[in-house]
Amino acid sequence: MFLYVDKKSGVKNLPDALKGIFGTPLHVMDMLLTPERNLGRAEANKVLADIKEKGFYLQLPPADENNLLAEHRISQGLDPHIRNNHGS
Repeated sequence: MFLYVDKKSGVKNLPDALKGIFGTPLHVMDMLLTPERNLGRAEANKVLADIKEKGFYLQLPPADENNLLAEHRISQGLDPHIRNNHGS
């Protein structure tokens, strides 16, 4: 999980709800972010817009499709493990 913030304001103005979910932030690096910059899992324009509008951009790890299926099965009252027709 990555949290992008404006260097000037840092994490001091983050919403309390986000602080509770994110936990204690650990500074990793500073970078100059421009609309042209290539970010592996986020669009620079979206990151910049969210920082301007909300003061931060939270990048979550990609969803693990196997875990999503298990979570759905649990929500339906089913065993999270898929079994074949023979019960194995």
